[in-house]
Amino acid sequence: MTYNLLDFELLLLILVRVSAFIFTAPFFSLKNIPVRVKAGISAFLAIIIYYSAPVEMPEYSGVIGYALLTAQEAVFGAITGLFANIAYHIIDFAGRIIDMEIGFSMVSELDPATNVRATITANLYGYLVMLIMMITNLHHYFLRALADTFRIAGPGQIILNPDMYKLMASFMTQYFIIGFRIVLPVFTAILIVNTVLAILAKMAPQMNMFVIGMQMKVLVGLSVMFLIIGMVPSVADFIFNKMQDMMLAAIDMMT
Repeated sequence: MTYNLLDFELLLLILVRVSAFIFTAPFFSLKNIPVRVKAGISAFLAIIIYYSAPVEMPEYSGVIGYALLTAQEAVFGAITGLFANIAYHIIDFAGRIIDMEIGFSMVSELDPATNVRATITANLYGYLVMLIMMITNLHHYFLRALADTFRIAGPGQIILNPDMYKLMASFMTQYFIIGFRIVLPVFTAILIVNTVLAILAKMAPQMNMFVIGMQMKVLVGLSVMFLIIGMVPSVADFIFNKMQDMMLAAIDMMT
C-alpha cells in the first residue's frame, strides 16, 4: 500500500478533531489521565477512523487554507466534547448546593480529577456518576458518536454556526433547573428544620439555636442523603441523557 502527502494531510485533520474531542470530553478529559495516554488514544482512534470511515481530503489553497481546515476540525472536536462535559458538572453544582445547606461548604478537598477545590458531597456524587458512566459504557457511546461525525460531516464540511451561543444559553437555564431538582429533597428537609428552629427560638429564647441548628442540619442532611442515595442511578441516567442531547445538538448545529 502506498501513501502520498494528501493521505498524510487527511490523517492529520482526523487526528486534530479526535484529539480536541478527547481533551474535552467526559471521562477522557480527566486531569489524572496522563497526556501521553490521551495522545496515544487519539492517534489510535484517528488511524482506525482513517481506514474505516468514508472520509475524503477536501480541496484547499495553500498553507492558509490548510490551517483554516485544521482550525475548523479543532473547534468542532473541542465544542462537541465540551458540550457533553458541561452536563457532567450539573452533579458538581448540586453537590455544592447540598453542602451549603447542611453546613459542609466550609470543608473542601482537592479533586484530583479536575485539580480544583470541591466539597465533600460534590466529590461523592461526582465519583458515583463517573463510576456509573464506566459501568454503563457511556464512554463507548462518545467514541462511536465521534466516529459517526465523520460520516455526517467530513473534513472541510463543518459549519461554524454563529448562533451557538443560543444553544449554550438554553442549556445554562436547564443547568440550574436540573441542579435544583437534584437538591430539592435536602433543601426541603433543611427548610423544615429551619422552620422548627425558628419556632423553638420563639418558645425558648434561652436556648442557643445556633449550636443546635448546626448539629440538626448535619444530622437531617446526612439522613436525607442516605435515604435518597438509591436515586443516584436515576439521576445519573438523566445526566447521561442530557450529555447525549447536548452533544447531538452541538453536532447538528455545526453540520
